[in-house]
Amino acid sequence: MTRYFPEVEGKIPYEGPASRSPLAFRWYDSERRIRGRRMADHLRFAVAYWHTFKGGGTDPFGPDSVYDRPWSRGSSELEIAENTLDAAFEFFEKLGIERYCFHDRDLAPEGSDVAVSARNLARLVRKAKAKQQETGVELLWGTANLFSHPRYTHGAATNPDPKVFAHAAAQVRRAIDATVTLGGSGYVFWGGREGYSSLINTDMRQEREQLASFLHLAVTYAKKRRFKGRFFLEPKAKEPTTHQYDFDVAHCLNFLREFDLLDHFEINVEANHATLATHSFHHELQAAADAGKLGSLDINSGIEGVGWDTDNFPFDLRECVCALLVVQTQGGLSHGGLNFDAKVRRGSFDTLDLFHAHVGAMDVFARALLIVERMRSDRVLGTAGKLVRERYAGYRRGIGKRIMSRNVTLPELEEYALRAGEPDLRSGRQELLESMLNDYLYCTTIE
Repeated sequence: MTRYFPEVEGKIPYEGPASRSPLAFRWYDSERRIRGRRMADHLRFAVAYWHTFKGGGTDPFGPDSVYDRPWSRGSSELEIAENTLDAAFEFFEKLGIERYCFHDRDLAPEGSDVAVSARNLARLVRKAKAKQQETGVELLWGTANLFSHPRYTHGAATNPDPKVFAHAAAQVRRAIDATVTLGGSGYVFWGGREGYSSLINTDMRQEREQLASFLHLAVTYAKKRRFKGRFFLEPKAKEPTTHQYDFDVAHCLNFLREFDLLDHFEINVEANHATLATHSFHHELQAAADAGKLGSLDINSGIEGVGWDTDNFPFDLRECVCALLVVQTQGGLSHGGLNFDAKVRRGSFDTLDLFHAHVGAMDVFARALLIVERMRSDRVLGTAGKLVRERYAGYRRGIGKRIMSRNVTLPELEEYALRAGEPDLRSGRQELLESMLNDYLYCTTIE
């Protein structure tokens, strides 16, 4: 078998915090038990097929690929697709990662018509299934690319032309089939072009109703296929459209409620999409978790002040800790995971850079997990933290408890306010909590 990564001999080892090897884990010890579960099962890392194996280092000012990947050479698109699959599983095994995610067009090339496209995908799915059985690597989730082809210039499910809607439906049908066959625990809907550039030529009500119909059709089909996983809806504010209908977590939850889809979907939150919506990753995760709908994470980061989705690898320990505080407080992820929807920079064109990026980011999240577990054990931060619980203690007794149970009237509250008099101001202790977080990030010994 062709070896696409000869620079890495064997599986990346865990060597502990004292290691200085760039090809060893300092914090990610996949078999370490935390609260009775393996670290690997807490984090559920996945590699994004599109960026890692199909990305070319392009950006808005450089549309031409600068990467010369050895698996991207072949006599036909199908041969290249099979080479790419071989390279992917070699990478998974050497990295020691247990899951991956893909779009249909990442795995297999578009054909001359719908039938040929379906056959191409089925061929690569058969090979992927054999690879999974051989290696033990699993599919986290699948999805369909409904944004790259010119037919989707004006959207897919929201396109004014029902012929385009039908093409999108055909793709999603086969992508769900692929996900079921490969045992994926989730399927993601991301509306890459499901939005508008101008309301002057847009019937927004019509387009939103089309999108709802599309998702209902997918739910019906998945039930017939006995799909046991979860559907995830992924928010994104803009880029390439002016406004997308899945703008942020709140928009997605409202859309799902409005169109009677809430029982069928959870939310897949991406860090860089959160910042495009002028939110923090922490905010979007909390919004989804508070609704009981946080299903999966795309872990990356953006560059502040840049107006597009840069998909950097996540190396900010504080942001990773805040993210995992939300995930761990809700009890983890049952069907989703932490997908590296991130790409190496345009100038990082060596295949070895793919390992450096993933190893470094996996270590950051592993260290963040250990910090979060220490904080949870000490009960200092998050919604279970002592100071936060004390701040809202008034709502667990007396008039506050009646407010939360909706067992009080406005006149009764007016009478209570008259009796109680002016409330005492109490500090929110924000600076204290920020300092405590820094202690765990940089001072407290984490082993």
